[in-house]
Amino acid sequence: MAAIKELFQDADWKSEKHIPVIEAPQTIKKGNLVKVTLTVGKEIPHPNTTEHHIRWISVFFLAKGEKFPYQIGKFDFCAHGESVSAPNASTIYTHPEVVCNFKTEKSGTILASSYCNIHGLWENSFELNIE
Repeated sequence: MAAIKELFQDADWKSEKHIPVIEAPQTIKKGNLVKVTLTVGKEIPHPNTTEHHIRWISVFFLAKGEKFPYQIGKFDFCAHGESVSAPNASTIYTHPEVVCNFKTEKSGTILASSYCNIHGLWENSFELNIE
């Protein structure tokens, strides 16, 4: 039986269009907001058509010394050109990029996952230091 952790894929986001890219400061002062930008297809654009699109991005934070991560947000992308007329006929296409903010008093790891309707689950991580 497969475990969900075995289904996540990862790679270098500069050569793979499905990886959720995490952009955040490497170090922040305690008490300040952490601004996180998440993008799928940053270096190599993802098609985001009716037939092939990024459905969602989720972001978590695992503070050092804690067992479980905190979910910061889940962002759904719902417009992929679909229309009652035909696929890719509406001219409305979402771009899988979001910005979120959170506070923490501990260093830790920002974890992101994304889901492509054809190529499945993808993951990435980013170390955050608090001074």
